[in-house]
Amino acid sequence: AQVDIFKTQLRAVLRASVHGDLKMMYPMISNLSELIKANEILEECKKELKKEKISFNPHIEVGAMIEIRSAAVTSNSLAKEVGFFSIGTNDLIQYTLAVDRVNEKIAYLYEPTHPAILRLVYEVIVNGHKNKIWVGTCGEMSGDPSIAVLLMGLGIDSISTSPLLLPKVKKAIRLTPYKLASEVAMKSLEFGTGAEVKKYLRQKLKGTLKNLMEE
Repeated sequence: AQVDIFKTQLRAVLRASVHGDLKMMYPMISNLSELIKANEILEECKKELKKEKISFNPHIEVGAMIEIRSAAVTSNSLAKEVGFFSIGTNDLIQYTLAVDRVNEKIAYLYEPTHPAILRLVYEVIVNGHKNKIWVGTCGEMSGDPSIAVLLMGLGIDSISTSPLLLPKVKKAIRLTPYKLASEVAMKSLEFGTGAEVKKYLRQKLKGTLKNLMEE
């Protein structure tokens, strides 16, 4: 492990934390041990900076990216070590479904509405909230207005997507009552295929979202 490089990066983040509302998250977390180790190294960096009389925010919010299936499945344990989760949907879909989305031969298997993905996302949200931390999501999945509504219904606290897609996503969320989003989300967890989920979303949300949904 390149601990020295990691410490240099952590120290830089900590030093920058005094200049604004900065949050930090560890990418590609796969198990509890490495998360605990990362936090231990972070604490070492804080002690070093304090000893060197270099300013930093000692209460910087630290989170973990959930983008590997092992992290999603063990999210209840991981949630006890961080202040928030960010679900990296691009990688979570790719690694869970064993599909390379840039490979034209198998790109059709890259399916954001796959039941396995929805259930993993829901599990992470439930475990995060159970441990009193907030859960966000990022990636292309969040940029689809109907799926953004689905995520809202699953209980997601924050959605991050590209600037180009953001206006549609914001409008979709504002147009959809939370009760409807929750109903749609819970029902979507019951389907056996991603195609069924997509069809159901179109049926239930076409009246609310009107021209926001893609054909």
